[in-house]
Amino acid sequence: MSSAAKIAASRVADIVGTANIIGAADELAAYEIDGMLPSAVARPGTAEEVAELVKYAAAEKLAVIPVGARTKLGIGMPPARYDLAVDMTRMDRVISYDPGDLTLSVEPGIPLARLAATLAEHKQFLPLAVPFFERATVGGTLASGVESPLRHAYGTAREFVLGMEFVSGEGALTKSGGRVVKNVSGYDLHKLMLGAVGSLGVITRVNLKTFPRPTPAHGFFAAFETLEKALELRQRIMSSKLSPLTLDLLSPGTAELFSSATAAKIVHDAGTEDLPAHGRWTISSGFCGNANVVTRYERDLRQMATECGAIRVDMIGEEQIAGQFGRKREFVSIASALSPGAIVMKLSVRASQLREAHTEARNIVAQAPIDYATLTNGAGVVHFAMLPRRAKEAEQACRQTTEQIMKAIASLGGTATIIRCPLELKRETNVWGAPREDFALMQRVKRAFDPHTIFAPGRFVGGL
Repeated sequence: MSSAAKIAASRVADIVGTANIIGAADELAAYEIDGMLPSAVARPGTAEEVAELVKYAAAEKLAVIPVGARTKLGIGMPPARYDLAVDMTRMDRVISYDPGDLTLSVEPGIPLARLAATLAEHKQFLPLAVPFFERATVGGTLASGVESPLRHAYGTAREFVLGMEFVSGEGALTKSGGRVVKNVSGYDLHKLMLGAVGSLGVITRVNLKTFPRPTPAHGFFAAFETLEKALELRQRIMSSKLSPLTLDLLSPGTAELFSSATAAKIVHDAGTEDLPAHGRWTISSGFCGNANVVTRYERDLRQMATECGAIRVDMIGEEQIAGQFGRKREFVSIASALSPGAIVMKLSVRASQLREAHTEARNIVAQAPIDYATLTNGAGVVHFAMLPRRAKEAEQACRQTTEQIMKAIASLGGTATIIRCPLELKRETNVWGAPREDFALMQRVKRAFDPHTIFAPGRFVGGL
């Protein structure tokens, strides 16, 4: 341990207490990020302790990375430096909750699953259905910017995060937004924290809008021989008066992924094992309502699917849909666990170019010893998982394939990022994709929030 690290460990212990600092090598291993270990881990219990930690780190030029349950530390580039991990899991309280006003204020370390149970008591929920749901925390979920199958109906976190408290790079406690749904004071600076992988500050409090829990839920599956026919149904549903909770397009390989033993271990409620249909493109949708609403959905969806050439249509009830929804939510975690060499990309294009994006990507993958599976949500975001058949032989092929897909999506005017891949590939590839036109503005924002460049240096877009 360097002299600076020793000083940091001693000073950090003064701030959070000796019992809340980790310095032993075997315990630090749990906080590894892309092969790098921190010199120490601090577990603050209050926002004020977080502020003091950041002030000290800024004075000593120590690189700080905030962490939660550590389920998504693989997102982003390897850190340029990593001195101090700030473990936020002690800060796990519900600060205030007004079910009648549909508003909630929580500390960032609260697990999503525990918060979901609290909200369920009042027949409410948050549409943060993300991978590693049983372990993930609110703060880590928002900082990682991961997608939810519920985005189709509820939007992204930008729509229901009302405000935040966070610590800036100078150790100042900063507030943005408010605690009510209608708030017009100040700028929505907190939205910059969403998906920034901890590169702008440390979240210490989150104010959220809650929603009535959509029960009972039902599911719809339609299988097609071709991508084109499946996309036709997707467009028909999007253009109709129906408002389903979820609307997803699954590739033929996704059925094998979801029916694997790995998937069964991650999502214990198996549901209907033969859905989606093996070897077919599948449109999957979830909906809810009273008996009349459910009847209309089933009638209209079945009719549209038949008119689009579906070769199989299935309806499932509340007792079966949980397992199917869980598999869609855990697509990334299932793919990652299935193959140590798995690469999961996030492809974003206009809805009108989904066919071209899918065609380009699968044609590129077809030239390599790689299996693939895709899950496209209602917003048109494609999660593309590449699963090498033989790790050693596929290593070079994966690197080339990834680069080709990134170029192909860029040529369509979209963006492609890597959200999971082996470390060897990450060290040679920019996981954030091509340089962004607004990068100069992003640099200015980084300097304003983190003038000493101590927050997760190197992990975000362009090495920010």
